[in-house]
Amino acid sequence: MLRNLHIKNLALIREIDVDFAEGLNILTGETGAGKSIIIDSITMALGGKAQRSLVRDDAPYGLVELVFEINDPETLGLLEKIGVTPEEEGVIFISRKIQGNRSISRINGETRPAAEVRECASLLLDIHGQSEHQKLLRSEHQLELLDAFGGEKLQSLRDDVAEKYRKFAALRHKMGKEELSEEERLRRISFLEFEINEIEDANLRAGEDEELEKNYRKLANARKIVVAAGNAHELTGYDNAESAGETIGRAAGLLDSVSEYDEQIGELSSRLTEIEDLLNDFNRDLADYLGSLSFADEEFAECEERLNTVNHLKAKYGRTIDAVLDLLDAKKEELAGLMDYEEGRKRLVREYETAEKDLSGACDALSMTRKEAAIAFAKEVREQLLDLNFARADFDIAFHKSTYSEKGSDAVEYMIATNPGESPKPLGRVVSGGELSRIMLGIKTMFAKEDKTDTLIFDEVDTGISGRTAQKVAEKMAVISQGRQVICITHLPQIAAMADTHYGITKDVTDTAAITRIEALSDAESIDELARLIGGAEITLNTQNSAREMQEMCREYKDSLP
Repeated sequence: MLRNLHIKNLALIREIDVDFAEGLNILTGETGAGKSIIIDSITMALGGKAQRSLVRDDAPYGLVELVFEINDPETLGLLEKIGVTPEEEGVIFISRKIQGNRSISRINGETRPAAEVRECASLLLDIHGQSEHQKLLRSEHQLELLDAFGGEKLQSLRDDVAEKYRKFAALRHKMGKEELSEEERLRRISFLEFEINEIEDANLRAGEDEELEKNYRKLANARKIVVAAGNAHELTGYDNAESAGETIGRAAGLLDSVSEYDEQIGELSSRLTEIEDLLNDFNRDLADYLGSLSFADEEFAECEERLNTVNHLKAKYGRTIDAVLDLLDAKKEELAGLMDYEEGRKRLVREYETAEKDLSGACDALSMTRKEAAIAFAKEVREQLLDLNFARADFDIAFHKSTYSEKGSDAVEYMIATNPGESPKPLGRVVSGGELSRIMLGIKTMFAKEDKTDTLIFDEVDTGISGRTAQKVAEKMAVISQGRQVICITHLPQIAAMADTHYGITKDVTDTAAITRIEALSDAESIDELARLIGGAEITLNTQNSAREMQEMCREYKDSLP
């Protein structure tokens, strides 16, 4: 659940810090007090569009911080899968800071892309505003709701369809890709034969390129090697008085001649004799190396030519010899398929037809189960509409055949008639924005028990309603808030009276600025706020009594809930 909201330097808000409670949290305030910025700030913190225009002109940056407390093991497991590890006691901190042209999102202090924040947020909180209500008009969203209502049986059939569709789509793509005219086939065969022959004629060996590179470097620097090795041999030998061998030999003789007089000199003489032996061995090995050197121009030319051939093939077919040889195998396989094109094509067509038949059968089974679920879904929606003061409304789901997809071959359309005697029409052609929000609220109530999301936020749920309808909406909000946290912004007293915790949003105006504040209301303050919502700016004893009575009725209703 959302434990704390902290907003700084955004629009009318200088700085606010709000602790939210369990159950139904209601926020009310006068028009223009800044209610909408609360939802906008939460949306922005959870990966929504960063509105730089919201940052106050007199502030260097804007900041939103959210603190969530998660106890559900399943949610914790899903968070772990996306790389989010809660702090102690299941606490998750999400923040967003806007400064200049930069926007930085963090989860538990670690900078994260907005997309990752949105993925995390989808497990923690669900916002139902105007955009969410509009989604209800889209056929694909209507189908998702129906499938979710259908439960595990329907999901299992849908998974089967998705698997069969992927196989069908892959074969369809392969057929389109491999459909060639005879002229194209012969041209491709000729080209493949040329490439295969070019690679095979080179007789490449794994690791050959590395050997060639080493040999080429050696041959290309032959003169330098001969001069350097020859000079080193002369300097370490015995050919002149200045050579190392000659010099060390004389030094060894001098020490040996006096070694009998001092034990330490004897040890030093032995060590120098060892050095002389090592140098002697080195000098002989260097002489053998010089004797083995062969730098014929023909050898260099052959090495250079072979290296050019190998590098040409690597540049054309792969970065390494192994990659070139792997590509050779693939080209041989493709050539074999083209040589046997007609038979291969027939096999592919048979596989495609079988896959399409399997997919069609799976789609039919899914569609049948969907239609069964649609009957129960429509019945429950009608009951919800009745509870929400759609006294004479009818609701049904129309099915249309669509092209194959991972979701099957169904397109659905929610149909509604709000008056008796009318034939049901598509949802978008009949209902107003306020009616649409109530329908969405009713559907949300249907999913309340199965919904794992701990926190739901409702914005604009009271659009275009009043009186008895508002009371019905309030009762639905109370049902949904059983066992979870609901946050709702409203201007209707019927909904506000249902609050478990009531927050007041006020705007303080001075000569230089307007500042929004938000605070939890005491019982007496809540009564005054309800009275204001009922009667306007002037609070009278009658409006206070009406507010008190409305609040008491709401408490009785909540106490009656199972």
